[in-house]
Amino acid sequence: MSSATNPQDTWKQLAGAAAAELVEEGMVVGLGTGSTASHFVQALAQRIQQGLHITGAVASSQATYTLAADLGIPLTDLDTHPELDIYIDGADEIDPQLCLIKGAGGALLREKILASSARRFVVVADPTKRVEQLGHHYPLPVEVIPLALTPISRKIANLGAQVKLRHAGAAPFITDNHNFILDCTFPQGISDPGALNARLHAIVGLVETGLFIDMAQQVIVGGPDGVQVFQQ
Repeated sequence: MSSATNPQDTWKQLAGAAAAELVEEGMVVGLGTGSTASHFVQALAQRIQQGLHITGAVASSQATYTLAADLGIPLTDLDTHPELDIYIDGADEIDPQLCLIKGAGGALLREKILASSARRFVVVADPTKRVEQLGHHYPLPVEVIPLALTPISRKIANLGAQVKLRHAGAAPFITDNHNFILDCTFPQGISDPGALNARLHAIVGLVETGLFIDMAQQVIVGGPDGVQVFQQ
């Protein structure tokens, strides 16, 4: 395990290492995106170097694909293996019902595809990601077709959100799917994630939301007291 620069990074490493222990011989594994998921990918690579054999891993982003390839993890895709045994990823916010906000890294569409293709979806996190209600610490990201940017922005604003186009420097941030991301802040938080998700999905041109509802079976939290596991 690499040396951590701060306690939060140590906690992420703890969660990633614990999640890597869930991977069993012969599994097809989904690899998440982001800082905590990258600790899992590194821990999985270590287990493979120590003799674990997996059938293959599917990456949720180009960044994760590159990291996994560099670490010698055998990669595959959903065409070859349309069902994953397990998908392990981080989250930006986690509520008591294990509903999530994801997408701060911009990979929410591919992450949700992998999560929905997995028999088991496990979230890795540090304690700062646990919240009583979604939407107070992170905006809700939604991926949209560029052509529909302005109409969609107006419709989401009508739902009570402050809507901001995500940028990378001076230019709009472009997802791996060549779409835009709108970061949507709901000043009072998100009281009913399921209802909001349904209303957003009714907007034509909106590709996917960062609300992951009834998808995670388990959350592994690394913290100052070690590892805690929360079940759905």
